Amino acid sequence: MTKWIFLAAVFIMAVLLSVAVADRLPSQVPENQKISISTIIDVVGFVSEKTSMSWTIDDSELDVSTSTLGSDSTSLVLTTAEQKALASAAASMYGLTYETGTGSSGVILGSLQVPDEVLDDLAFPNIDSSDPWWGLSWQDILDQLSELSYTSDSDTVYSGIHDGRLYPGESIAIITFSDSIMTNGGHLMLNKDVGFDSGNKGKGLNNLESEKVLSYESIDGSFLVGSEEWSLDVAGNYKDTGDSIRCVFASASDSVIPAFCNAVKAKSELINFNSGQVSTKGGLRAVAATGDVPAGLFYQIAVTPLSNSGSGYAEGTVKTQFAGSIMEARGTNDEPAATNQWSDKTTVSGGIKNFQKTFGYESGVSV
Repeated sequence: MTKWIFLAAVFIMAVLLSVAVADRLPSQVPENQKISISTIIDVVGFVSEKTSMSWTIDDSELDVSTSTLGSDSTSLVLTTAEQKALASAAASMYGLTYETGTGSSGVILGSLQVPDEVLDDLAFPNIDSSDPWWGLSWQDILDQLSELSYTSDSDTVYSGIHDGRLYPGESIAIITFSDSIMTNGGHLMLNKDVGFDSGNKGKGLNNLESEKVLSYESIDGSFLVGSEEWSLDVAGNYKDTGDSIRCVFASASDSVIPAFCNAVKAKSELINFNSGQVSTKGGLRAVAATGDVPAGLFYQIAVTPLSNSGSGYAEGTVKTQFAGSIMEARGTNDEPAATNQWSDKTTVSGGIKNFQKTFGYESGVSV
């Protein structure tokens, strides 16, 4: 008994640790969708029923400051070293752009756009000390352009889904869901509802929900197979806390929500299932207006005998798997400060009197 208490405690601690981290969900896109599917089946014979969904949503919003050469401005001539330094910086930093032109004195700077978050950073740490731009911050350079009567402006730029490194302030959620049932005969009764809403959700609400109840009884050696799988993968780069928390009374221990990369999944399988009743319920939350709404995934499954079962058991094989991989940074650092991998697997086979599993996951600034 002590052994089982210890193992249960280890699993509970793993789940608790997983909710102590800081997912920051992407927000909804301007146009949103709602989808609902309801299925009722009562059939003796062959049945194949499948539902699947994949959803990716990216949220990148970057404030930038821009200086642009005007008709009455005194143009800034760039040295070869400055041109190379600008090209190198723009290639490595999202949101940093520039344009050049040809003037009477050589290559001139037409415009310079700099992300606000790096304005105080040293612009060109590797440039030669003899260069006029040596030791200047990006803000110093923009101020210098302003003195030359370049027009100053501020704006917000956005990104779409991409395969590269996440930009500062960016977050992305990748969701997959699949559910399938197949029989080669026998009597199946199924009631299933799936609902999807892509809009922002608060605590306790979900973007995707599914609930089903099925009863199955074999005839002449027939059987049922099925599987259901949920996955939630959320990642984000650091972002200012003040831009992410809605409640004005909320306090934060740090000025930024750090980078993170967290993935969790829940899965169940029915194999050579001959008789019994199965009920499942799941939901996930992946989109929110502010960073103080946590990501969430829950799933539960219960298997019991049919009410008219002569043996008093459900018959077949049932498998479940819950797993997660957590990586969290601190501040604006891009190196993990905490990692957490965990997994729970269960298989039961034969005469099943009662089988129940429940999984819950939340991760955010406030849970």
